[in-house]
Amino acid sequence: MPSLVVRVWLPDRPGALGLVASRIGAIGGDIVGIDVLERSEHIAVDEFAVMLPDRDLVALLIREIEEVDGASVEEWREVATFPDPRLDALESVEHLSGANTRLELTQRLVDSVRDEFAADWAVMLQGRIALASAGDEIPDCSVLEALAAGTAASPSVAAGDSGPDDLAVAPFPSGDSVLLVGRDGHPFRRRERRQLLALVRIAERVGTILPS
Repeated sequence: MPSLVVRVWLPDRPGALGLVASRIGAIGGDIVGIDVLERSEHIAVDEFAVMLPDRDLVALLIREIEEVDGASVEEWREVATFPDPRLDALESVEHLSGANTRLELTQRLVDSVRDEFAADWAVMLQGRIALASAGDEIPDCSVLEALAAGTAASPSVAAGDSGPDDLAVAPFPSGDSVLLVGRDGHPFRRRERRQLLALVRIAERVGTILPS
């Protein structure tokens, strides 16, 4: 039985979520979780954790969801286990608190973020120096520095309210470092950006009590 995470744009009006759930149930899909990623005045972006009786039903699932007026499937992906954002965040904090030095903390942070956000890469940058990195095809430090500088100029990006689809940026409160996370084909949403900012704030607090 395939397990899918389906990201859906919904009109933010009463009953829309129920209509989508009804469409999924009509083809035998079992909704085991819903995560609200973003909400504006008129649109909500939700992720549905769905179990289907057969993989051949995926195309039908997408069509059924998009039969709901105003609904659109941004993407879907098959997963081995369903993500649990709240538990994942707590486990990341637990992992960070187990570091014995600031250097170890830095590496744990980028490793945790890459795993938790299913990212292609993650880098902690200080000026032009990459203090720690994880993943493949990481951009050159000069490119990362330009990305950090460009996004830092936007208050909405700094607050976690917006940003490029394929990039999430979290500056450290002290202002001397920034965490950049890249992910192609799977846009970052507001809840994820704010979660990343929270992890960076926690990491900085943990770092104050650790030796170099």
